[in-house]
Amino acid sequence: MFQLGKTIVSEDILEKEFVCNLSACKGACCVDGDAGAPLSEDETKILEEIYPKVKPFLRKEGNAAIEAQGTWTKGTDGDLETPLIDNKDCAYVIFDGKTALCGIEQAYNQGEVSFKKPVSCHLYPIRVKDFTKFFAVNYDRWEICDDACTLGKELEVPVYKFVKEALIRKFGEDWYLELEKVAEELKK
Repeated sequence: MFQLGKTIVSEDILEKEFVCNLSACKGACCVDGDAGAPLSEDETKILEEIYPKVKPFLRKEGNAAIEAQGTWTKGTDGDLETPLIDNKDCAYVIFDGKTALCGIEQAYNQGEVSFKKPVSCHLYPIRVKDFTKFFAVNYDRWEICDDACTLGKELEVPVYKFVKEALIRKFGEDWYLELEKVAEELKK
C-alpha cells in the first residue's frame, strides 16, 4: 500500500495485469453478484435526470425494475447502488446476443447522454471505498474475470493502465501522473 494525496492505494493495481475479455466472460459482472453497481450521491441525481433518455435503450425488464424501485436503490448495507432485476441483473444491462452491455453506455455512445456509466463500473476491477478522510483504492479479484487476467498477462497491461480513463475521471490527471511515477519507481 502507498499513499497518493487522500488515497491509500494497493500495489496490486500496479503489479496485476488485466484486460476485459468480453468474448470470454460475456459481461458477467453486470449480471452476477449480490448487489447493484456502487453509486455516489452525485450519480444518483444524474441517473434520475438521464433516465428518460436512457429508457429507450433498456430492456422491458430493466425499465420495470427501475419503475418499481427507482433509478437507484439503497443496498442492505445502506450503500447507494443500481437497482437489480430479480436480485440478479443490473437494471441497466442490455444484451448483444449473449453478451451483457451497459444501456447507459449505449445511450452515451449514441450521443443521447453525457454520462458514460457509473464510475464504479468504469473503474472495474478497481474498487474505491470512501472512508471520509481518505479513499481506499483496491484491486478486486473475482473468478469471473480470470480470462481478463490471462489476457492482461498476455498483453502485459497492468490494471492501472487498463482503467486509466476511469482513474482520471475519478481522481484527476495530476493524481494519475503521480500514480505513473510510483509505478516507474516500483519497476526499478
